[in-house]
Amino acid sequence: MIAWSDFEKVDMRVGVVVDAQEFPEAKKAAYRLWVDLGPLGVKRSSAQVTDRYRLADLVGRQVVCVVNFPPKQVGPFVSEVLVMGAYTKSRQVVLLRPDEPVPPGSRIG
Repeated sequence: MIAWSDFEKVDMRVGVVVDAQEFPEAKKAAYRLWVDLGPLGVKRSSAQVTDRYRLADLVGRQVVCVVNFPPKQVGPFVSEVLVMGAYTKSRQVVLLRPDEPVPPGSRIG
C-alpha cells in the first residue's frame, strides 16, 4: 500500500503524439515518439508498442504520460516521459487514452 501523498507525486498528463519514428537501435522493438504536452512542450518517449500499432496510427493519438520521471537514456535516444499502457494476456501494450479528447497537458487525477 502507498499513501495518497505518494500517488500525488506522480504527475500524469494527456499528450498528443505529433511524430512517431522507427527505432532500429533499440534492444527490444520500439518506436521513438514525440508527444505534445501543451504547456510542458513536446517531449520524447521510447515505446515498445510495435507489435500492436503502426507508426501512422500513433500520430494524432492522445496518450497518457508520466512526466516527472528523470530522463532515461535508451540507446542513442533520451526518453523524457513514460507513455502509459496496460498489458494484454499476450504481453502486448495497449496505450491508455481518455475516452474523449481533452487539451494537451491535461492533468490526470
